Amino acid sequence: MNEPILEAKKLCKTFGSLVAVQDVSLDINKNEIHAIIGPNGAGKSTLIAQICGSLISDEGSVFLASKNITNLSTEKRASLGIGRTFQISALAKEDSVLQNAILGAVGASGKRWGFFKPILKDTVLRDQAEHCLEMVGLKDLMNQKTATLSHGQLRLLEVAIALTLKPKVFIMDEPMAGLGSDGTNHLTKFLDKLREQAPILLVEHDMDAVFALADRITVLDYGRVIASDKASSIKKNPTVQKAYLGEG
Repeated sequence: MNEPILEAKKLCKTFGSLVAVQDVSLDINKNEIHAIIGPNGAGKSTLIAQICGSLISDEGSVFLASKNITNLSTEKRASLGIGRTFQISALAKEDSVLQNAILGAVGASGKRWGFFKPILKDTVLRDQAEHCLEMVGLKDLMNQKTATLSHGQLRLLEVAIALTLKPKVFIMDEPMAGLGSDGTNHLTKFLDKLREQAPILLVEHDMDAVFALADRITVLDYGRVIASDKASSIKKNPTVQKAYLGEG
């Protein structure tokens, strides 16, 4: 059996007396979309932060392609292949679409930043950035100011930037947030194809998108895993229906 691309083992995190994440384990395999769902305050964002390295776990371990990355920084984890997109966009809105993508390519190359103008003339970085923009359908807009993009296009730009890092796994926090039905449908179809590039760990409140995309779903409630199974089984699980889906 193939080793998981990403694996979290018995992660725990407390903030004073508040238990945010308790003994959570999950993994994700090649070409898979594994969704994490749960009510607000269930511990989803805390768990993602632990996996990405922006929060230090009290207990537990994180493995990427069988390598223990538990004690590595966020930047080091990204360089090894964790491609994260954020719930709150951190894009440079006054720069062009291409400039934002090149910033990601710089990180992937390991080059020192130096001055930005010479970096823009680096043909290798530029070609890599343009290729990733083409993959998400934004190449025709690459010279446009990022601030002029629609909300859905900004989401795709975030994915393009993550692609420049050549990730082994994508970690996506609420990619459907703020999108209308057309935008959600477009992004859902895109993510279904994106899994061929790298598997996706998906935190999402849009249940239609979750059940359309996810192979497996892990359900959190008060920091604990209350269910983890195939999407079809989760949908029928009475404990999940009572705690989160509002049924039963």
